[in-house]
Amino acid sequence: MSTEMFGEKYVIGVDFGTLSGRALLVRVSDGAEIATAVHPYRNGVLEEFLPDGTTNLKPDWALQVPHDYIEVLQETIPKVLQQAGVSKDNVIGIATDFTACTVLPTMSDGTPLCELDEFKSRPHAYAKLWKHHAAQKHADRINNLAHERREPWINRYGGKISSEWEFAKGLQLLEEDQQLYSTMKHWVEASDWIVWQLCGRYIRNICATGFKAILQDNEYPSREFLKALNPDFEDFVETKVRQELGQLGDVAGLLTEEAALWTGLNPGIVVAVGNVDAHATSAAANATQVGELVAIMGTSTCHVMVGAGLSTVQGMCGVVMGGIVPGKWGYEAGQSGVGDIFAWFTRNFVPAEYEEKAALEGKDIHDYLADLARNNPVGSHGLVALDWQSGNRSTLIDHTLSGLILGLTLATKPEDIYQALVEATAFGTRKIIEAFNESGVPVKTFIAAGGLAKSEFVMQTYANILNRPVDVVNSEQSSALGSAIHAAVAAGAYTNIEEASAVMGGRTEAKYLPDLSKTSVYDSLYEQYVYLYELFGTGEKMHALRDIRDTAKVS
Repeated sequence: MSTEMFGEKYVIGVDFGTLSGRALLVRVSDGAEIATAVHPYRNGVLEEFLPDGTTNLKPDWALQVPHDYIEVLQETIPKVLQQAGVSKDNVIGIATDFTACTVLPTMSDGTPLCELDEFKSRPHAYAKLWKHHAAQKHADRINNLAHERREPWINRYGGKISSEWEFAKGLQLLEEDQQLYSTMKHWVEASDWIVWQLCGRYIRNICATGFKAILQDNEYPSREFLKALNPDFEDFVETKVRQELGQLGDVAGLLTEEAALWTGLNPGIVVAVGNVDAHATSAAANATQVGELVAIMGTSTCHVMVGAGLSTVQGMCGVVMGGIVPGKWGYEAGQSGVGDIFAWFTRNFVPAEYEEKAALEGKDIHDYLADLARNNPVGSHGLVALDWQSGNRSTLIDHTLSGLILGLTLATKPEDIYQALVEATAFGTRKIIEAFNESGVPVKTFIAAGGLAKSEFVMQTYANILNRPVDVVNSEQSSALGSAIHAAVAAGAYTNIEEASAVMGGRTEAKYLPDLSKTSVYDSLYEQYVYLYELFGTGEKMHALRDIRDTAKVS
């Protein structure tokens, strides 16, 4: 460690989430969080219309406007400097992380195609957010062909690649808007695009590229494979994807004069290689050793962990050398709907009288429902649910699956359903952990991070269902702190991510312990969950419902 050479110096981590971006100013010497600022995206998530208000989007689309990301830099970074009273001369580096796979088409200079007048009304010109699931049929074709050809890379992704990732979304773009596909020069992860805007250099980070762009052993899927999908897709890698790679914690470039004007920082400071939000959180949790699984729990949950070696895990989202920590195998799995499911329920199915009582008690509706549910004996609601309202990311990797609640009666109350939904997401996490354990990648420690880690009800439910202690990351801005740690490494304050993480990150161990009086009942409920998981996981019935829905919506 060489922080002495800097004196009291600072770094900035910027976390680009689903609905907003957050900047965090962090002291290099000890990881103290000095100031934070959040800026909501002006256009939010586009799911029904483009910004023109007239161009309709089809089911399962989720887009964003790239300029909203620039506004985050312009708004949040000057605010944290002002709040903290820290001079820009004392800021030595900046790093960013992003939801993934969020990907966009650009021109050769990085201009997003949606910023060109002729493409403003073309949906495919915009950034496709991670939860854009309209490319599922393209993912299915990729997976089927990969197994037919026995492509070696498919097993590195648990046997399936996701509709959320680069190749499925790229194939959808080609086959639904060939002119726009031909016009674009780069198919860019947003995590790399924002770094490009900061330092003027386009460099792909190994994390997003390995997990979301099917790069394994320095090779992408072959031209022959891509041609078999579509002859016009043959050169996708060479003409749209391939780019210089950067390792996590490395320098991507130096802050440009233009970006310095946006941010109020000095031009020439270090800009670190980009990263995926969940994977950056491992550094904030000081979880850089084998078997320490971090669950980043927000709108969705991403499970990331360093493994001792290379193994194949059913339905994992990938295993990538250097994907979390350079020189080590990084594993990822996930659930595509968690907090989103709880919010969906409270938005649409909670009666007005509950809202009124919650307001009278000065409680958020989630806390109000949790307090009611907490008094229920485990299993007394008679329900079991499947947490697939946004599809299944692991272990089935099928985003056309849908949610299910079994056991509803005329006596069922809103808090019963809310509790069953929380339990379903915990069951989903247990299924993922079991898949890792059964595949020779043991999970030794479970660590929670993200917004849902602040909920005592959710965390205790997870401890009871997993039947293991739950550690909680100390920082409430864990992704941004993880990025700040990467910035400190890139700036030379620490020699590597492990060293920086040990000083700047941290967690509270065993903050929640399982209640042994409840674990056996949850074991019985979990058996019912697994039965439904396997019964409906084939997708036959749920796919049929989805087809009926989609036909009705477009007719």
